Amino acid sequence: MRTSISDPGKLRALIDREALRAGFDLCAVTSPDSIPKAPARLAQFVADRFHGSMEWMEETFERRARPSVLWPEVRSIIVLAMNYGPDHDPRGILSLRDRAAISVYARNRDYHDVMKGRLKEIAGKIVSRAGGDVKVFVDTAPVMEKPLAEAAGLGWQGKHTNLVSRTHGSWLFLGSIFTTAELEPDERDVDRCGSCRACLDACPTHAFPVPYRLDARRCISYLTIENKGPIPLEFREAMGNRIYGCDDCLAACPWNKFARTASEAKLAARADLREPRLADLLELDDPAFRALFSGSPIKRIGRDRFIRNVLIAAGNSGETGLIGQVRALAADASPLVRGAAIWALSRLLPWGEFAALAHPALRDETNADVRAEWVQGMDMAEKARA
Repeated sequence: MRTSISDPGKLRALIDREALRAGFDLCAVTSPDSIPKAPARLAQFVADRFHGSMEWMEETFERRARPSVLWPEVRSIIVLAMNYGPDHDPRGILSLRDRAAISVYARNRDYHDVMKGRLKEIAGKIVSRAGGDVKVFVDTAPVMEKPLAEAAGLGWQGKHTNLVSRTHGSWLFLGSIFTTAELEPDERDVDRCGSCRACLDACPTHAFPVPYRLDARRCISYLTIENKGPIPLEFREAMGNRIYGCDDCLAACPWNKFARTASEAKLAARADLREPRLADLLELDDPAFRALFSGSPIKRIGRDRFIRNVLIAAGNSGETGLIGQVRALAADASPLVRGAAIWALSRLLPWGEFAALAHPALRDETNADVRAEWVQGMDMAEKARA
């Protein structure tokens, strides 16, 4: 028969054991009032509109900035991290223009699903042995995991705004357990970035106006995932073949030399998503897209946004062998897909061939955004010819 734990030290030992058993690489504790600077920083981020179309950040501001507003009963916050470090430099694929670059975190099962069940297991052990109440969060709730992780001592927020660890570099998934139990907080970590700016210089779209501040509207991860409309013209070429997310700032971090390859099999890259061919991805209709990305975070953006991203990569590829597929998608039912296909065609076709397509298409097209792509494509082709 199990005995109830009332001693905070014994409860903490139980938590550490259960975290290790559940596959987490790091576990630490902080208090709900440990991030006093977070509200002002978040307020500035929102005031500058750096959150773009992510209106939920503004709508959940009070709960996001102050854990005790999200749940007034919380007394301690357990922050856990799982390593998803790759076994290679993910930037290597950027030179393979006929291939698609998918962010490391999205190459297998959705990490929310992987982590949440395990957090619930640990939370259940806490309640069964110490009583009280708990709540479990993984990224989707209004919780500022990175400042809390820094306060708990798991690492520090680097100049790229992501958590950096001395033992795992920039490759960590974060989750948290809010509990009514009183636990001794761990010591806060300190910023160890020094004068390094490797992550800032690595960003292809210059999304960091200053160190430690991210303008999400310029970030390829935002543009390919959160952004529901056309990719702004100024960022399309810089996207290269990145079709879902971007690892450049993470991969550039020198602290990654201490990182280990992820030991969790469910976080290791699926073989078919390491270097997928653009030609194969362009063939995906909605059922095929859903089947390929079942259980993957990629599924959440839907087929149309995904194909939009693949078409931008096709336009950047210089692969004329893709022209037939791209032309077919210029007649797709989705205006988002049609617009991206037109841009890709303007990059892949000779001027005369593009113009021959544009004139009848402009006569029949009714969507304003798609018409604008044809006109813009004509202008670009004219300039290239000149």
